[in-house]
Amino acid sequence: MTIRETQATDTAAQADLAQHDGGGAMPPPSARRRSRSWGFGWTGRLEIALLVGPAVIFFVGFVIFPVLMAAYYGFFSWQGYGPATDFVGLKNYITILTDPTFLDALGHNGFIVVFSIVLQGPVAIFLALLLNRRMRGQSVIRVLIFVPYVISEVVVGTGWSLMLQTDGALNGLLEKIGLGNLAHDWLSDPNIAIWTLMVILTWKYVGFAVILFLAGLQGIPQELYEAAALDGASYWQTQRRITLPLLAPTLRIWAFLSVIGALQLFDLVYIIWGQYVASTAGTSTMATYMVVNGRNAGNYGYGNAVAVVIFLISLVIALLYQRFVLRRDTAGALTERVKVR
Repeated sequence: MTIRETQATDTAAQADLAQHDGGGAMPPPSARRRSRSWGFGWTGRLEIALLVGPAVIFFVGFVIFPVLMAAYYGFFSWQGYGPATDFVGLKNYITILTDPTFLDALGHNGFIVVFSIVLQGPVAIFLALLLNRRMRGQSVIRVLIFVPYVISEVVVGTGWSLMLQTDGALNGLLEKIGLGNLAHDWLSDPNIAIWTLMVILTWKYVGFAVILFLAGLQGIPQELYEAAALDGASYWQTQRRITLPLLAPTLRIWAFLSVIGALQLFDLVYIIWGQYVASTAGTSTMATYMVVNGRNAGNYGYGNAVAVVIFLISLVIALLYQRFVLRRDTAGALTERVKVR
């Protein structure tokens, strides 16, 4: 086809579109290209349905449906068997939000959220910077740091509970080395039990943060460090001006995961402190409150209501965090909208 024939064909197509549009102006070329790219046929739609369908079914069946059922049963006084017939309305939710025990557990979760970031963050950054340099035994040290994260929570909780008892290994070691005056009831004393939990959580999860930070450090171009060295920047100036700003997206993602995990913390607290000591020792969480006052008390309707409250708190915090903290990271990943005039 010659150039003139091509131009004539385009002119005829434009005239035809203008006629069908009631004589209006032609849409810009960008709009026509976008309509062609997004115009899937039946084959394309079937392919998308086959690829996305199983994931959507699993998500709806194992996430959306349980949440909706929990919200439904939260309006009943239900013992966990048979149909839910004793409708109590918002009574369960009012009881939750006015129960001092739940409010204490919420405060403990808030404490864990803040100090998980404050304690684990600096330690993980220091270890990541150390392991990012060439050194002997680097691979072995990485494995040793990451091992606590992959160990089962049951094993970790059982081991720490045995070591931290009043007649456990830690107090015995302090007695042996002449520091018996430092021996404490690490698990039952309300003044130090929450700090004991923070030490255990830091030991358990700092390896995950180190792996994330190491991955982020590997993505920083070495040319930036070489240029900084040529300009006479010191090691700490380089870390402050180059490493930390470029590592910020990884830090924000890790902090988000840490916050959500801290809000839903259950297993270690329940294994180490149990259902009775956790409340008196000041280490109870919303999840342990849900199990103790829901399943263990035989009031599954109340337990479902607590689960819904935990879900809503986590959802609100996640949305706010994404809106105000992760916005700069997600903005570049979104496709810019094309305005059609």
